Amino acid sequence: MPDPASPAGPAWRVSSETAPLREVLLCAPDHYRWIPTNSIVRRTLAGENQLPATAHLQAQHAELVHAIEQGGVTVRHIPPEPHLPYMPYTRDSVVVTHRGPVLCQLERPQRRGEYAPLIDFHAANRSALWRKSSAGTLEGGDIHIIRPGLAAIGASGGRTDRAGAEQLAGWLREDGWEVRVEDFDEHFLHLDVLFCMAAPGLAVACEDVLDPAFLQWLQAHGIRWIPVPYRAAMNLGCNILALGRDRVVSARESTELNAALRAEGLEVLDPALSLFTAGGGGPHCLTCPLRRDD
Repeated sequence: MPDPASPAGPAWRVSSETAPLREVLLCAPDHYRWIPTNSIVRRTLAGENQLPATAHLQAQHAELVHAIEQGGVTVRHIPPEPHLPYMPYTRDSVVVTHRGPVLCQLERPQRRGEYAPLIDFHAANRSALWRKSSAGTLEGGDIHIIRPGLAAIGASGGRTDRAGAEQLAGWLREDGWEVRVEDFDEHFLHLDVLFCMAAPGLAVACEDVLDPAFLQWLQAHGIRWIPVPYRAAMNLGCNILALGRDRVVSARESTELNAALRAEGLEVLDPALSLFTAGGGGPHCLTCPLRRDD
């Protein structure tokens, strides 16, 4: 529903991945299924895994909703559409920036239709899109708003290509932001399979894969990281959601990482998400932050 307090609609803005999260967009997995559009789900389907029952998917998703609400966050929901099975990965279609929402341009044909319900959602809430991606491809899982004025955008040439990444980087740079466009192999789907922010100045990162120059860039900006090995990263171990105020959502299955996060003094909310990580997405992929504190 539109925000009654503001005729112009809600002030949905995100200037940092780690600032306190106030509102987030999720989509129920009523029509979710594994489709072989990335290396992670292809590996899943090549094994002995059974396609998950809707009731089991809904139960895990409800755990995620509960964990986020435990963190004091308002969860908004977009209705799922039967022909768009990957709508629950709300991160990718629209990314909210310090200037407002940016409509992305998804690469996979099976997901391109997601733009329509997202445009309708923001229009119904009088949330004006700041920009619309129109060069190449751009997906939200590759976009990391590290802190005000600093961002990284992954460009694998697959889900997000160089043209799409540079277009968004250019818009941010016009506002004085420093933006690093980071190349990586499209085997890893999105940059958030290899890297996510956990708290101010603290990330989780797959050192086995990330370019040492990217890690040096993080260090130069005062960011350290908890290392996540390749195997854990391919099980979406790096794919976490920072709630702010030293709280983070991480899949229950990431036991070693969760122990390391707790050793850093963070509160870890750990819903079981194995049915979604098997399809190529964890807490970061399943959530689209709409509003964080400045």
